[in-house]
Amino acid sequence: MIPDALGAATGPPGLTDVERDMVAAVRRFVDQSVRPAAPALEHANAYPEALIEQMKQMGLFGLTVPEPWGYGAVSMSCFALVTAELARGWMSLAGAVGSHSVVSALISRYGTAQQRDRYLPSLATGEYRAAMALTEPDGGSDLQAMRTTATRVDGGYRINGSKTWITNSRHARVIALLCKTDPQADPPHTGISVVLFDTTTPGFSISRDLPKLGYKGVESCELAFTDAFVRDEDVLGLQPGRGFVQMMRGLEVGRIQVASRALGVGQAAFEAALEYSRTRRTFGKYIWQHQSVGNHLAEMATKLVAARQLILYAASRIDSGERGDMEAGMAKLFASEVGMEVAIAAMRVHGGNGYSTEYDVERYFRDAPLMIIGEGTNEIQKTIIARQLIERGLGI
Repeated sequence: MIPDALGAATGPPGLTDVERDMVAAVRRFVDQSVRPAAPALEHANAYPEALIEQMKQMGLFGLTVPEPWGYGAVSMSCFALVTAELARGWMSLAGAVGSHSVVSALISRYGTAQQRDRYLPSLATGEYRAAMALTEPDGGSDLQAMRTTATRVDGGYRINGSKTWITNSRHARVIALLCKTDPQADPPHTGISVVLFDTTTPGFSISRDLPKLGYKGVESCELAFTDAFVRDEDVLGLQPGRGFVQMMRGLEVGRIQVASRALGVGQAAFEAALEYSRTRRTFGKYIWQHQSVGNHLAEMATKLVAARQLILYAASRIDSGERGDMEAGMAKLFASEVGMEVAIAAMRVHGGNGYSTEYDVERYFRDAPLMIIGEGTNEIQKTIIARQLIERGLGI
């Protein structure tokens, strides 16, 4: 491995000393504990219980939980760098903490005092795990067309419907569930709410775990809700009809997180390719000295540095309180495409060995596509970015 080959462990100027120490600590954890264990866990598709426990002890499940409910939320820039480090070790670990952090941020920002007191202390320690349920089997990225309904009854709602591709489903105690509380609302998004759904509620079931190309070890499931009762006070912020807006703000955090996952996978692929090119010899010289291989390395490094800077730019806007939905979308779009390109280039540098399960680059190749699809496909990101450019009156 090439230590800090692209400055990944060096934070931007705005990071506090504590945040810099946290990023460095996660980097050591990845190098010492994650990378040695990840190949066997990934190929066995085994849930990483021991690594998750270490992450709990490090406070990584409380990164978006403010005081007094946790140790204090870190900046979005720090969150991005921690995520990238975890993904550099094993992308599945970043996924295990990803949606959990988004839900924690949603409750922190929009929850009532009672909802914060109920959930945030346990979420901060990882005693409670969280998932968010948006996608439906026939809906994809079209959230306004969802069919999961919460029908008004005395004292609350009865929920019926299904969700799919939900990470952390089997380990979550609370799910931020997006559902329709008013199917007749016009425009449709004004009838959508976020419900803080306790997974011990009768009527909830996990129908199956979805088989995946990559992203092993951490489950992605289909969920079913059959007349599951939730109380009025389980609606996020006690604000029915505000769920779409709330979740879109939450996805700013989610898209920074997915972009950072892609950066981490790309970083790992680049480090593997760089190390391999320094030790592998053909035609009497190290392969990095062949122009075709050297060109791959130069392009990989350049794109990763650009992706990292774009992620930190989007994170800095959120940290400063500025609007960051377009910037988070740009970061997710660019970084995820770069992550895929770098993973493929790393396989090219490795040649036939890159296709072997004895080398980690084949895992990076299988993990990278998720970030192109997850948290809103890149095709959707382009639509959102174009709309924001028009709405904001910005030129390039």
